[in-house]
Amino acid sequence: MNNLLHRFLIILVALTSVTTSFRSAAATDAGATVERYEIRAEHDRDGIGKFYMGREIAQVMGHLGADWLERPSREREEHTGKMVELLELKPGTVVADIGAGSGYFTRRLARKVGAKGRVLAVDIQPEMLTLLTNRLAVEGITNVVAIRGSIQDPRLPEASVDLALMVDVYHEFSFPYEMMQAIVRGLKPGGRVVFVEYRAEDPEVPIKPLHKMTEAQVRKEMSVHALEFVKNPADLPRQHVLIFRKPEATPDAAP
Repeated sequence: MNNLLHRFLIILVALTSVTTSFRSAAATDAGATVERYEIRAEHDRDGIGKFYMGREIAQVMGHLGADWLERPSREREEHTGKMVELLELKPGTVVADIGAGSGYFTRRLARKVGAKGRVLAVDIQPEMLTLLTNRLAVEGITNVVAIRGSIQDPRLPEASVDLALMVDVYHEFSFPYEMMQAIVRGLKPGGRVVFVEYRAEDPEVPIKPLHKMTEAQVRKEMSVHALEFVKNPADLPRQHVLIFRKPEATPDAAP
């Protein structure tokens, strides 16, 4: 009995040690997340009260705002055709349209990359994906794959994308660090990430402040990822077109 009791105590101590180690690791991960983001009780009514690198994250525009994305005046106001040209897409390119919404840009990208190319249209709202796929069917566009992402992961196949495009969406990511880590993993070496964001430097841009970003803030937030800044062509009337590139040899991103 004494031997059995002794063995039992040894096993119990070992299990307790393992459990403590797992709890410690989990606490460390949770602590890193808490330190990365700040929650404030007092915040902008258009934000979620969560801050990243000094910026409050904006509320997400829901699927009920899809008509605004498809408004007839959008080309005149934003020069969307010019924006697509600035991407310098070639036939056969694989593009990820992150936060694709109703598919306004998905459809234009699909035509640009041609039958040999592909567009991965990512959104977290199933209602938006339904609107998107219905419009694709009406227009006979077949080179698009709809993907329902999560708030931390767009679920792109690893090293599969030539260009990841985010049009007026990055500022709404509730987990911007985790999303960008996942997007970078989805890029091929040498692949590009493009942020189209309303210019916060310009008070005349008629958009709520939390739905605009400065070039400096975007570059600050990308500095912790394996990305190199390329350029910000000043060709659009209201928006930045901030282009970054994943190096051919990717170093580890900063924590």
